Amino acid sequence: MKKGKSKSSKHKGENQDEPAVLETEDLDRKMPDPDTISLASVTAVTTNVSNKRSKPDIKMEPGAGRPIDFQVSVTVIEARQLVGLNMDPVVCVEIGDDKKYTSMKESTNCPYYNEYFVFDFHVPPDQMFDKILKISVIHSKNLLRSGTLVGAFKMDVGTVYTQPEHNFYHKWAILSDPDDITAGCKGYVKCDIAVVTKGDNIKTPHKSTETDEDDIEGNLLLPEGVPVERAWARYYVKIYRAEGLPKSNTSIMANVKKAIIGENKDLLDPYVQVLFAGQKGKTSVQKSNYEPIWNEQIVFTEMFPPLCSRMKVQIRDSDKVNDVAIGTHFIDLRNVANDGDKGFLPTLGPAWVNMYGSTRNYTLMDEYQDLNEGLGEGVSFRARLLISLGMELLDTGAGDIMTSTEVQVEGVPKIAENATGKVEEFLLFGSFLEATMIDRKIGDKPINFEVTIGYYGSESDGPIKPKSRRKKKGGDSDEEETDLIQGSSDEEVEDDGDLVSVATTPPMKPLITDRNYFHLPYFERKPCIYIKSWWPDQRRRLYNSNIIDNIADKLEEGLNDVQEVIKTEKAYPERRLRGVLEELGNGCSQFLNLANKDQNQAGKTKLDRERLKFCMRELESMIQQAKTIRSQVKKNTVKDKIKLVQNFLQRLRFLAVEPQHSVPDIYIWMLSNNKRIAYARVCCKDILYSPVEEEKGKDCAKVKTIFFKLPGKKGFGSAGWTVQSKTEMYLWLGLTRQRKDFLIGLPNGFEEAKVSTGPGMQSAPPISLVYTMKQVFQLRVHMYQARSLFAADSTGLSDPFARVFFSSHTQVTEVLNETLCPTWDQLLVFDNVELYGEAGELRDDPPIIVIEIYDQDAMGKAEFMGRTFAKPITKMSDEYYGPPRFPPQLEYYQIYRGNCTAGEMLAAFELLQIGPGGKSELPPIDGPTELDRGPILPVPIGIRPVLSKYRIEVLFWGLRDLKRVNLAQVDRPRVDIECAGKGVQSALIQNYKKNPNFSTLVKWFEVDLPENELLHPPLNIRVVDCRAFGRYTLVGSNAVTQLRRFIYRSSDKQANNYSTTDEIICNAEPEPPVKKMETVVKLDSGSDAVVKVDMDDDKKGKKKKKAEPEEEEVDESMLDWWSKYFASIETLKEILKAQEAAMAELAERDEDAEAPPEGGEINPDDSPVKGKKKGKKKKAAAAAAAAAAAAGGDGPAEKKRPKIDELKVFNKELENEFEGFEDWLHSFNLYRGKAGDDDDENTLDEDRIVGKFKGSLSIYKVSTLDDMSRDAAYDTNMGMFQNIPQNNPINILVRVYVVRATDLHPADINGKADPYIAIRLGKTEIKDKENYLSKQLNPVFGKSFDIEATFPMDSTLTVSIYDWDLVGTDDLIGETKLDLENRYYTKHRATCGIASNYSLYGYNVWRDPMKPTQILSKLCKDGKLDGPHFGPGGRVKVANRVYFGPTEIEDENGLKKQTDEHLALTVLKHWEDMPRVGCKLVPEHVETRPLLNPNKPGIEQGRIEMWVDMYPKDMAAPGPALDIAPRKPKKFELRVIIWNTDEVVLEDDDIFTGEKSSDIFVRGWLKGQQEDKQDTDVHYHSLTGEGNFNWRFVYPFDYLLAEEKIVISKKESMFAWDETEYKIPPRLNIQVWDADHFSADDFLGAIELDLNRFVRGAKTAKQCTLEMVENEQDMPMVSIFKQKRIKGWWPFLARDENDELEITGKVEAELHLVTGDEAEKSPVGEGRNEPEPLEKPNRPDTAMLWFLTPLKAIRHLICAQYKWLVIKIVVALLLLALLGLFLYSMPGYMVKKLLGA
Repeated sequence: MKKGKSKSSKHKGENQDEPAVLETEDLDRKMPDPDTISLASVTAVTTNVSNKRSKPDIKMEPGAGRPIDFQVSVTVIEARQLVGLNMDPVVCVEIGDDKKYTSMKESTNCPYYNEYFVFDFHVPPDQMFDKILKISVIHSKNLLRSGTLVGAFKMDVGTVYTQPEHNFYHKWAILSDPDDITAGCKGYVKCDIAVVTKGDNIKTPHKSTETDEDDIEGNLLLPEGVPVERAWARYYVKIYRAEGLPKSNTSIMANVKKAIIGENKDLLDPYVQVLFAGQKGKTSVQKSNYEPIWNEQIVFTEMFPPLCSRMKVQIRDSDKVNDVAIGTHFIDLRNVANDGDKGFLPTLGPAWVNMYGSTRNYTLMDEYQDLNEGLGEGVSFRARLLISLGMELLDTGAGDIMTSTEVQVEGVPKIAENATGKVEEFLLFGSFLEATMIDRKIGDKPINFEVTIGYYGSESDGPIKPKSRRKKKGGDSDEEETDLIQGSSDEEVEDDGDLVSVATTPPMKPLITDRNYFHLPYFERKPCIYIKSWWPDQRRRLYNSNIIDNIADKLEEGLNDVQEVIKTEKAYPERRLRGVLEELGNGCSQFLNLANKDQNQAGKTKLDRERLKFCMRELESMIQQAKTIRSQVKKNTVKDKIKLVQNFLQRLRFLAVEPQHSVPDIYIWMLSNNKRIAYARVCCKDILYSPVEEEKGKDCAKVKTIFFKLPGKKGFGSAGWTVQSKTEMYLWLGLTRQRKDFLIGLPNGFEEAKVSTGPGMQSAPPISLVYTMKQVFQLRVHMYQARSLFAADSTGLSDPFARVFFSSHTQVTEVLNETLCPTWDQLLVFDNVELYGEAGELRDDPPIIVIEIYDQDAMGKAEFMGRTFAKPITKMSDEYYGPPRFPPQLEYYQIYRGNCTAGEMLAAFELLQIGPGGKSELPPIDGPTELDRGPILPVPIGIRPVLSKYRIEVLFWGLRDLKRVNLAQVDRPRVDIECAGKGVQSALIQNYKKNPNFSTLVKWFEVDLPENELLHPPLNIRVVDCRAFGRYTLVGSNAVTQLRRFIYRSSDKQANNYSTTDEIICNAEPEPPVKKMETVVKLDSGSDAVVKVDMDDDKKGKKKKKAEPEEEEVDESMLDWWSKYFASIETLKEILKAQEAAMAELAERDEDAEAPPEGGEINPDDSPVKGKKKGKKKKAAAAAAAAAAAAGGDGPAEKKRPKIDELKVFNKELENEFEGFEDWLHSFNLYRGKAGDDDDENTLDEDRIVGKFKGSLSIYKVSTLDDMSRDAAYDTNMGMFQNIPQNNPINILVRVYVVRATDLHPADINGKADPYIAIRLGKTEIKDKENYLSKQLNPVFGKSFDIEATFPMDSTLTVSIYDWDLVGTDDLIGETKLDLENRYYTKHRATCGIASNYSLYGYNVWRDPMKPTQILSKLCKDGKLDGPHFGPGGRVKVANRVYFGPTEIEDENGLKKQTDEHLALTVLKHWEDMPRVGCKLVPEHVETRPLLNPNKPGIEQGRIEMWVDMYPKDMAAPGPALDIAPRKPKKFELRVIIWNTDEVVLEDDDIFTGEKSSDIFVRGWLKGQQEDKQDTDVHYHSLTGEGNFNWRFVYPFDYLLAEEKIVISKKESMFAWDETEYKIPPRLNIQVWDADHFSADDFLGAIELDLNRFVRGAKTAKQCTLEMVENEQDMPMVSIFKQKRIKGWWPFLARDENDELEITGKVEAELHLVTGDEAEKSPVGEGRNEPEPLEKPNRPDTAMLWFLTPLKAIRHLICAQYKWLVIKIVVALLLLALLGLFLYSMPGYMVKKLLGA
């Protein structure tokens, strides 16, 4: 027998060449600062000193496969350029199997819909993201016919979800025809698409005025980086053959057959099905075959790049009843293609892909069938399939291609045997060193483990040998194998003789560890397994993947370290980050050296070569970027740089994914009594051996802790969190010929036990290891405390205790009742722990400790609350117990419950070897003496934190919104505060209903807390209700874990006594008069405010053009609140755009990180790239500048906008902008009830809230108290809470303004809602039911409501939006809640927003009852500031700041008077600059709040724009509420005179004269008013395309100037209850037609003019060209609302056969816009009628032409139309005559000849 000892020396030798950086880092890590503590969440476990063990994986629960809620919202806005003549389009939106349709728009190629659809799903994410979203346009669909498809666009939902903000906003989808791929673009549909799931918040850009994004090409519905022109392509999926299908049949028929006939032939009829982009292709079915060979290819035709990221390949079993999936594989196209400059098209294989799914042993009803469909993690190997994927781009111009996108299936030639690489023999060796924590539920039947790799090692499959070398048992091996052996060196391979795999460990009866767990008694004899298997040798793929993974792991570990350093505020995080980057660079360069090996290996595919090039390029650029970043890391930029480095991490993880499989993954199953219980899956690359260290799998030849989990759906939820079994396992996978190294990583000190000692068996792996070396240890576990644990009881608290597992030992701490933050302060001692192996190795690499936290229940079993791992610090018997390693430091460990964090635990662990002298030599345990806790040992002195005396002051303000407890109302509540065993109680609230505030405001208590702030225990807030007879009921509780934000830090002394002598002048130059101060903002074009520009005066126009754009003067009387609102929204949009541009620029910079640091040289080869980037930057900078100008007012704004005062539009809740208004009054939510798990959607944290405690805390060391109390005005009763208002009840007038709501979730079947507002405050409830808005999802309310309220009773305002229903109750769409009390008391002054300007009248009237001067005086008085002192010349001094401003104001009569208000307002706007008391004051604003519905938690149901003003009743009464009623549309009348047409295409041929002619008439209508179509009379028989009409169309319409929309109110259908209001853009459609008497009229061409901006008409017909439409952006544009009257020529357009636009005529028209009043004063008639009739046109009389010139007509008939016919007849007659003559003279002639005459 050979000993394992000799290996260790070699092993040590290998480790010498680690990079030097690491060793120094390691030393740093061993000597922690005595002060600092690291939150060693996982790092404590994961940083290894030696290499014998690998990290355990802490997250247990499978994330995939669990269904969650998704909501997909699609807004179809409009369509343009649809191909087809005079169509009635409908848009269909389809996701998966759900279809929704828009309404139909009649006879238009550019319909406007603006319809909103919502789809709700509850499916697993993978399934959701594979669903295809399809937008198609259908022409003339109605009840009877399905209509014809114009074109469709499709993408998968995943593509939308990967977009920033998970949405596309206002993008154009390109339609193409799936049946004719040569046809090109069929039109565009503009839409918004958003996908949200719980917790996503949608940031929709502001939907104010739909600015017309006419730039279709620039706003296509495509993800970033996809080219605009997408070509058609063919995707070829070649399916060759499959292997290793499970020997079972799932059909019931087969069993019956088997029972009757007794045949057990291959009962599988497999075929392969491929799904891609919503299409499905199938191969043929191979009957009764376990090793089917297809050799077929499935061809998909789809755009490239496709907008669907995954292709699903499935082997299915064909069956009469139902087809079932045998296995599924997804090909992610992102992994098999690359879109970079040097990228490659999708390609894959030929390569084997492995499929995983349910267990292989056959069961009648397969409970894990979902796993075979690709949902969730497979629990066993199912089959492998040989496939390849190729793609070719189609040249749609070539004539010979198939035009439809139908899927085709064709045969392909057979593939060569060695195409996938040379088949090699692999050996998998494993040893079970320990099996503990086996769940007691399993029962105490014998337990064993089964290991499988692919279809080798499985019991049900029996032993398998590779096809090429089948061996009979006991027979000789094939020649091939002997060849192989002779060809290789002796030392590498010894002949195996008859080596049979050993795939299972011997069954063993488990022993009891404690109440919950068993362990297996392995002790010194460790069972082993080994399996030989044969696979194509594609190790290179796995090696490359391993190297990259290795780099990524190091990087992740380093980043965790850096974040740790920052979190614990240690010194020099930037040094650590530089080290991490250096390590990254080294790792990448190693990859470049190693990855190129074995290039000529068999089975290399195109993808292998391309991926290698791609990875090399990526890593090379990463080295450069890492260098650059390293040189830029400074102390202040560490956090930003970490973000950049995290991008590297994602890129590396992406590169490490190998799409072409080789060796399948290993599955280890735990069987109890031969029944499968739990499994673990080990990825083959993680344990793959390579002689090169970097290529080795991260767990190869290491001891790994493996946790077993339940298969399939059983593993969801709490069942999946309990460990089924914890094994310490050693695994090694490599070629059989590399076998000499397979025991290299085992802990030393063992002997091998072989099966038998036959002559051939020398080289066989051992079946068990017997350890002869054993060490004895004592483990000390110092459990100090835990915080933020999971609430496991219905009270909202838990009774936690911890259970510690080490090897097969376990102990528990005491149970602490009713707390989420237990301080156990307990030392657990494990005596005589036996560990097998060599002492030195155990010191560097002890086994891990598992700590589980449970909730003790009086009845039944303790409930699992979370788990964490730790590594002990080990001391050998000959080492000194002292610094730097001992005593160990307390560290925080992150506790996980499933995949979610569930608190943290503060503890320390030490493992002490018991030497020959026994326990007496161990260091003594010196606990604090004063604590006498019986048998429970406290944590010893050197380890427990150092304590100081702190005082905690508590501000008790009041309790709010308390819910009932056990059906009884809370009447006399009290708050108990507890921290570290000490505490204080509030005063009792005598009657909660009457006044929920406390009578005593401040109380304090003293407590000993650790000096180190990171170790502070949480503070518990508990609210109890005092019932009769001295009973107490717990109402709810809250644990404040982050006390740091309440620690009082005395401000700098100097800051308080700032010198009042030096004045600081804040804005020196006196500002220009008020008019100029206002910000420059574009009024929506065409608002009433626009002064008409006189266009008759041509010179003026020219002058204006030359000079800088003039500012439009604003007529104040025309402005209203909405003008201000829309102007503000414009500004908000520009600011957002600027931010985006700035962000883009930053991103550019980061990409430019490859550029050399300052002063470096630019390599010549990368200059072109730089050039591009710089261009981009300039643009970004320009955009940013423009936006800054827009925001700031002056500056080079390109288009001067009329000046309007603005308010601030927040696109989020106001409190988010001002830290929740918790500057001194904090709200603590009180929780009660059991915390929900992820799978109970119902018990969310929001539902556990039973009320709020309002108050605050202040914590400080007792020593700082003296400094404070010296202050003269210090009130000792109030402690640190000086200058706080009284909390007596106050009466308030609350004024709620609701502007509008956007994107409401539809509540009715028709996909719309009828919303109205409901407001609730205290007992007051207002339902504005009668003013509901019919069928609106973006309703504009424009309402204000006044409510009288009393704080503190009514402090929460709820604004809801309900859907009105004619019958039944109204449904809640969504609601939002505002805490008014915090707003009222905050120092940010949120009672009434401060306007940007002070004016006495008009649209911007000052609405606060207090004037700016009064507000300023009050603020100065409250903040004890000196001032305000108003001085002459418009200056004001507050404290030591001086401000300047205007001093005149104009009243309604235009009189100017002196005032200080502007000055005061200037100070208020800069209040945050004030010393000591400064803070930002809330401006006049509109806030946007999300609407939520309790039934759909976490998913936004729409948004509401509103604001709230509050006025105390004891102050001056406020003025009347602002009028924000929605603007009424103005009446207009558009008069269109059609004068003439020219060059209209000629459609008809005259029967008699044959001349081409047309019977022309013109039709026109305003979009949305199709029923109001108007036609001219017909100009018959135009020969030149000229038509004369002199015909007037008259269109009255209602128009909203600010929104640039026409408003139409009409009933949707005959059955509609009320009229619905639509808003659509003003567009005039004019069409030209050819009239036919008997058949339908022919459509010739059309033009659509957007009345807000359309091309100015040409002066003459000649100048009217196609350019006017195609180059719109270069043409002068006009708006009829500004011009009022315009005349000119416009082209009519239609598409020809090639889909090109062509001119089909020209029209001379005059457009004249008059207001409703003007139209009444000077009416005109339609057509040529009175009043103001137009004269009859002078038309040439060509109708009866042929009558007048008969000769011409006849000539035409003969010459032109029937010419050929006449010629043919004449020739035929001549031929006939010849024939007749011939026949006539023939007989006579013959006779003559015969007779020889």
